[in-house]
Amino acid sequence: MPGRGSILLVGAAAPELAHVAGVLGPLAQIRTTSPREGLMALARFGADVVVARDGAGQLGAHFLRQTAVLHPGAVRILLAEEGGEPLDDPDAVILPAPVDLAGLRAVCVIALRGAVAERAAREQRQENERLREVGNEALSELVEDAEGVVCYEGILTRSRAMRRVVQLLRTIEATDTTVLIHGETGTGKELAARAIHERSRRRRARFAAVNLGAISDPLRESELFGHVRGAFTGAVDSRGGLFAEANGGTVFLDEVGDASPGLQVALLRVLEEGTITPVGADRTRRVNVRIISGTNRDLEDLVRRGTFRRDLYYRLHVFPIHLPPLRERAEDIFPLASHFLAQAATTLGKSPPGISREARTALEAHGWEGNVRELRNV
Repeated sequence: MPGRGSILLVGAAAPELAHVAGVLGPLAQIRTTSPREGLMALARFGADVVVARDGAGQLGAHFLRQTAVLHPGAVRILLAEEGGEPLDDPDAVILPAPVDLAGLRAVCVIALRGAVAERAAREQRQENERLREVGNEALSELVEDAEGVVCYEGILTRSRAMRRVVQLLRTIEATDTTVLIHGETGTGKELAARAIHERSRRRRARFAAVNLGAISDPLRESELFGHVRGAFTGAVDSRGGLFAEANGGTVFLDEVGDASPGLQVALLRVLEEGTITPVGADRTRRVNVRIISGTNRDLEDLVRRGTFRRDLYYRLHVFPIHLPPLRERAEDIFPLASHFLAQAATTLGKSPPGISREARTALEAHGWEGNVRELRNV
């Protein structure tokens, strides 16, 4: 769980509330109060989840109605006993007596996870907005060549859209934040990830990139986390895996939307606990890596469809960066083409030829569905 949440238990001593306090204590900060003092406690300390007991004069339903008005962000759970006051609250969870303790625990855990993840996402959105404001203020500081082209760790651009991307990359140079890069195939997601690494404090350690969509599912966990000898057919030797080899550095997971459910669980463990388990091993290993992910898919849509874990999405989507397709930044086509042509000429030991006006017009009129990668290979 990304951080500890808080639960407010409202009602006189009861086995159900004692069960919540005892079982969920390791996962959340627990406070117990009476209905009459509950609003004061809620105003002072706040809460992610409020559990109130009704019936026998407990006033739980009345308290939750007040909570909905004064603290609408809290998840509200009512333990409704016979003789209690009805609660007309479509957003509340109502558990009738006799309360199933296992069910109560499950509801509280789910509510905590959702509340904590939402708070983390909200705080991160605020931080991202702050960083963007910093980037906008410093946008004019980018250094241009005589043709108005900005160069940043191999990224060449004249367009305003990519200049903003470069500025976002600059704002996180001194941080170790997790980054999610979204863009069509061929827009340069790995190049952007490498630029982040090269400007970070991890630049002296390894940058390791892997395309999850290019590795068959049975081999993905072995490729990333390693395996022990005999873990599967063909595993004649133990292998450390990409995360172990890049310890202290950066791992770029391209096409992370293709990760299987099992791999998603393993990636979540790396992000939350900093540990990996090689295939076939019975012990975990600690690793210290920065994770940058790339995708050309809509991960939010995958979350809604239930094929991508919501908690993993929140962990990866800490600082999102979108790379615009080449067709939306036509002013970059000519300088990129000139750069690739000069590279090819250098490789062949020749002087770079110029690009005619007709060729330039044709290049800028092309649709470039394969983006920068297609342009490089023309």
